[in-house]
Amino acid sequence: MPVDYDPIVIGIAGGTGSGKTTVANVILDAVGRHRIAYLPHDAYYRDLTDLPPVRKAEVNFDHPDSLETELMIEHVKELKAGRAVDIPIYDFSTHSRTNRTIHVEPQRVIIVEGILIFAEPELRKLFDMKLFVDTDTDIRFIRRLQRDIAERGRTMEMVIQQYLGTVRPMHMEFVDPSKRYADVIIPEGGLNQVAMDMVITRIESLLMRQG
Repeated sequence: MPVDYDPIVIGIAGGTGSGKTTVANVILDAVGRHRIAYLPHDAYYRDLTDLPPVRKAEVNFDHPDSLETELMIEHVKELKAGRAVDIPIYDFSTHSRTNRTIHVEPQRVIIVEGILIFAEPELRKLFDMKLFVDTDTDIRFIRRLQRDIAERGRTMEMVIQQYLGTVRPMHMEFVDPSKRYADVIIPEGGLNQVAMDMVITRIESLLMRQG
């Protein structure tokens, strides 16, 4: 059903391992998870179930074309219109979508988080507030290495090869240039208490205007 308020759409971008999810969690905890619809861009990777392993290994997962951003745009628009959506659940160990989804109800705040979200003009138009998390390259790489080994079944060699082959080049081509679209650049992400306090105050102010 149509909503009697205009949801606040917040985009959180930044390089791999920059701390985007931490920033999102700080906002979720401060503003209230029950008031926020959360959409991670990672959930929208294209399903490669039908591709043979050799072809999967050739896919550049750090290029915008590897994500079904058009579906994410549709979901943001549906939430803004007051309609619930079911977002995909992606299995990174097999590079395929599972047959399960996450049901997301419309809320007064919508958070969209991802590496490449500011590189997509049509998605960028939907954001009322654009935050870019800026973290040193070495810290980002270490975080990615730890995550991919612990959570995505990768070896150290695989992580390093992917980082040098696609992650770093795509960061330089798409992610870092998209920083210029940000309203706020947050060094050190969720650990930057001053910046996070300012962001949360701004969100609360916008919510108060809605009544």
